[in-house]
Amino acid sequence: MSTGARTAGRPGRYDVRIGVLERLGIRHMDGWLAFSGVGPIALSIFALMQTSTNAIPGAPNYYVQRQALYGLVGIVAMLAISRIDYSRFRELRVGIYTFLCASILAIFVFGFSSRGSTQALELPFFTFQPAELGKLLLVLSLAGFIIDATRRGSEVHRTVQYLALGFVPTGLVLLQDLGTSLVYAAITLTIMVAARVRWSHLAAVAVGLVAVIAVVLVAMPALGTPVLKEYQTERLTSFLSPSSDIGDAGYQQNQAKVGIGAGGTTGRGDQATQSRLGFVPERHTDFIFAVVAERYGFLGAALVLSLYALLFWRALRLMTLSKNAYGTLVAAGIAGAIVFEVFVNVGMNLGIMPITGIPLPLMSYGGSAVISTFLMIGVLQSIAIQSRAGQRGLWIR
Repeated sequence: MSTGARTAGRPGRYDVRIGVLERLGIRHMDGWLAFSGVGPIALSIFALMQTSTNAIPGAPNYYVQRQALYGLVGIVAMLAISRIDYSRFRELRVGIYTFLCASILAIFVFGFSSRGSTQALELPFFTFQPAELGKLLLVLSLAGFIIDATRRGSEVHRTVQYLALGFVPTGLVLLQDLGTSLVYAAITLTIMVAARVRWSHLAAVAVGLVAVIAVVLVAMPALGTPVLKEYQTERLTSFLSPSSDIGDAGYQQNQAKVGIGAGGTTGRGDQATQSRLGFVPERHTDFIFAVVAERYGFLGAALVLSLYALLFWRALRLMTLSKNAYGTLVAAGIAGAIVFEVFVNVGMNLGIMPITGIPLPLMSYGGSAVISTFLMIGVLQSIAIQSRAGQRGLWIR
């Protein structure tokens, strides 16, 4: 039998590999986008191995093992949702939005308190935070409503409608956790900007938000009915006046800044006493960036930030390559959520933002946040796959 006949009758190794990738659903995925998601979770696991061993008596690798499990589940979830045409979520916008609000309301009945706020449901094998998944649900539903409302009614009416749809779940989350509600607000405003809402309307929204903040921080406490919890007020006060309370409310931020400053260019490695000896609190969650910066210095911190920059760049690219306007708004909302979380968390570690409890995406320990972020990346992958299919083999570079 000739070589040509054998080649025609039997698939070669390249064809077999392509077939396997097709069955796994990863052949047409955006490789750089996948790397920007897998990279941070790998760095998180490595950092936890260095700093959180023996953090829990009797379970020396507790955080490492569970974070690895969350990462694995998240990657599987990313692959699964990437195989779904994201445009279908537009058709399900009413159901998604209803589930979003219902899951947040369930916290008031079935939730339990953790770290000063009530935002989690205790499941048989997992502690679930609906507000984390709600970030993606808000993106998918709000983008769908905005597309559906295009050219209906006046521009003012549409702007009010967008705000109402976005700030209803934001307000519900605010009653549970301040930091997460800020992410919801950022998602709403980002999608509105991407939808090209008039700048005059956005300016009016900004003025309204300033007025609300003034009422919450000044007027309500003066009337004896404070909205913020006591620990939240202490954190804000310590941020505005860092030297006034470095031993109590300002302790966390002060220790994080000391650790980051001590890291220098290449880090202190095993001599990173701030993180190794536990001076940096919550070093596996809110302040894991300070741990990385102390142990691996400016280079380690730059590596982490470069992965987020890569993710942001791919999301922006997908905004322009999406096959429809819905995909553009979804990519914008996801990018806005992740970038806002990174900005606030890193700023919190550096002392330029108040402590709000917002995690560092895919770096901070936590199952709900890790899996939800991978689901967001999975939706971005769906946008990439659909755009490539529509362009008949034109790959994103």
